[in-house]
Amino acid sequence: MPSEPQVEIFGSPQELFAAAAKKFCNAGSSAIQDHGRFTVALSGGSTPRGLHQELATHFSSQLQWDKVFFFWGDERHVPPDSSDSNYRMAKETLLSKLPIPPDNIFRVPAELPDARQAAAKYEQTIQKFFRLEPDSFPRFDFILLGMGPDGHTASLFPGTAALQEKDHLVVANWVEKLNAFRITFTYPVLNHAACVMFLVSGDEKAEMVRRALKDPAANLPCQKVRPVDGELLWYLDKGAALRL
Repeated sequence: MPSEPQVEIFGSPQELFAAAAKKFCNAGSSAIQDHGRFTVALSGGSTPRGLHQELATHFSSQLQWDKVFFFWGDERHVPPDSSDSNYRMAKETLLSKLPIPPDNIFRVPAELPDARQAAAKYEQTIQKFFRLEPDSFPRFDFILLGMGPDGHTASLFPGTAALQEKDHLVVANWVEKLNAFRITFTYPVLNHAACVMFLVSGDEKAEMVRRALKDPAANLPCQKVRPVDGELLWYLDKGAALRL
């Protein structure tokens, strides 16, 4: 059975990020104890910065960071040093602040001129890391997601081809309104995870949060994230939860 959302509401962005960091570390400790490593997919956008800073500042001693392996749920089609790069944001706010071996960081090769090739190479990287059998999907321990103002998550935008993808792990998704490709995990990967956390902050997101959680007919991309055997968490500050 697909998971039902577990909604947690916090009084301020700072409380939201502290709670998310605590959950991250608890999930990580359990995963390391259970199977020796913690596999994580990070998200882009501005909201994760607060979580990254919380982890780096107040939770740096809470995990065996040499056993944490970082991937990205989506990436812009830009080089890793671009100000638009999700990898660069994570490197500056989290990865460079903690004792994480370089070999534990698996960024999307988004500097490749062909976004489809970048997606294919990243899919191969994941298949190799997880030692996947053909036609199988990885089980990430923790996937962090945000939600855009149009209800998109990762780079699964309304009306785009990637919403229908059932076979690939990673695809290059053409987003007409951005006039650009985005490289993104597909639903099968998101929905095989042990834990998915939506992290949403700010009252400008409140109406879309209401639709996502209260209106099944809204047909938003974020609503199709429903892990088949895992936790589905929606962590909100009180601004984002204003309309619930």
